[in-house]
Formats: sequence, structure tokens, C-alpha cells
Amino acid sequence: MVSGPLLLGFIVAALVVLLIPGPGVLYIVARSATQGTGAGLASVVGLALGALVHVAAATTGLSAILLTSATAFGIVKMLGAAYLVYLGLRTLFSKRAVIDIGTPTPHPHRRLLVDGIVISVFNPKIAIFFLAFLPQFVDPAVGPVPLQILLLGLLYVMLALITDGGYALLSGSLAHWLGGRFMQGPLPRYVTGGLFLGLGAYAAFAERRQ
Repeated sequence: MVSGPLLLGFIVAALVVLLIPGPGVLYIVARSATQGTGAGLASVVGLALGALVHVAAATTGLSAILLTSATAFGIVKMLGAAYLVYLGLRTLFSKRAVIDIGTPTPHPHRRLLVDGIVISVFNPKIAIFFLAFLPQFVDPAVGPVPLQILLLGLLYVMLALITDGGYALLSGSLAHWLGGRFMQGPLPRYVTGGLFLGLGAYAAFAERRQ
């Protein structure tokens, strides 16, 4: 199975994506800041359960593509790298702020968990990672492709629980800072765009190397 530098590269890439403020992170921050840490953690669990849908879809879809045609799988990988670069450029040159934290209506924890699932399922950042970047770390020579995708996907979910849980624990005390002028300014846009460009460049390099 995937191990060594390739596995380490996947972990680093996953952490970079998870730490980029997106719909899931903003949802956690808003809930933790307005309803407490318990609400934030309920949201974290919901987001993780929703991410499992992406894991199942990637395991089924990407495996089917590879089993059908290795060339098609390579094309998916190259298109994924190009799309990541496109996202980075679009984010950098966008004049609108990419961060917007509102004040959500309080809900019971069960409702927050369900909402977290829905947000995660329809979160484009997760879909992009699984479809555009995860294939860079799949190597048919080291084991069954479906199992590799499944294990990498589950590893992503575990890392998400850790990083999102950290956001939930910290956002209560840092709510003013996270929702203030810093997050509304241009810096998050530059950071997000730069990270997407870096991920795209890494993916493209990995494709050429293989």
C-alpha cells in the first residue's frame, strides 16, 4: 500500500486543504462561537460523516476509471492538476472576499449534525480534493486501487476530525478575530489562491515524475 514519502506527501497535502477556510470551517467557527464548543463538535462529526460520502464516491468512481483505462485515469490526474491551478488563479484575481462568517440561528445538536452532513456532501473543496488531487497518490503497482483510495479517503476523514475539532475548540475564544477585519480582508484570498496553485503545481509535477 501507499507508504513512505508518498504517504507523507498525502498527509501534508490533506492538512493544507483542511486548514484552508472553506464552507465546513466557517460552519464550525460560526456554531462554536455562537452556541459553544459542544455545538461546534457536533458540527465536526456531521462534516466527517458527510465526507464519507465523498470517500465512497471516489472509491467507486476513480477505481472504475482506472480499471477501464489507465490512460483515462492519467488524464483525470492531469485535468485535476490543471483545475487546481485554475482555482488558485481565479481566487487570486477575484475582487470579492472569500470569507464570510454570519450569525447563524441556534439549533439543537442533532440538527447541527445533520446540517454538517449536508454541508460536507455539497462542499466543493472536498470534492475537488478527492477527484483532482487524491489520484496523484494512487499507484496501481503497490496494491489494489480501490483499497488505496478507500484507505487514503479514510485517512483524510481522520485528519479532518483532528483539524476541524481544533477549529471548534479554538473558535470560541478567537471568534472576534476570526470574524473580524482580518478574515474580511484580502489576505485569506491570497493565502487560499496560493495554496491551490501550490497543490496544482505539485500534482502536475507528480504526474510528470510518474
